[in-house]
Amino acid sequence: QVHLVESGGGLVQAGGSTSISCTAFAQTFSKYAMGWFRQAPGKEREFVAAISGSGNRTYYGDSVEGRFTISRDNARNTVSLQMSSLTTEDTAVYYCAADPDDRGVSFDFWGQGTQVTVSS
Repeated sequence: QVHLVESGGGLVQAGGSTSISCTAFAQTFSKYAMGWFRQAPGKEREFVAAISGSGNRTYYGDSVEGRFTISRDNARNTVSLQMSSLTTEDTAVYYCAADPDDRGVSFDFWGQGTQVTVSS
C-alpha cells in the first residue's frame, strides 16, 4: 500500500553531521504524518522525530531535541532527517514510518532501515 525506501546513513565521526532520507511511493504523501525511529543493539525501538503532513508541526524525542531536524518535501514525496552533534549513542538502525491518517500516533508502514554508525 505504501512503500518507503531510505537512503543515506553510514559512518560518521563523533561531533559531526549527516542526513538520511526516505522516499514514499504513495499517491497522497502530503496527507501522511511521517516519522523517524531508531533501534540500537540490545535496546527497544526509540522515537526520534515526526512531522505532520503539511510540515507545519514537528516533534522530537528528548534525546535528539536541538540536534536533529526533520523536514519533508511533498513535491518529491520525501522526508529527511538532518543530524548534528552526533555521539556514539546515536549509533542505530534508523527507520522511516508513515501514518496515512496524519495523526502521528500509529505508524502503519515502515521502511527497511538504514544504519548510522558514529565513531569516536
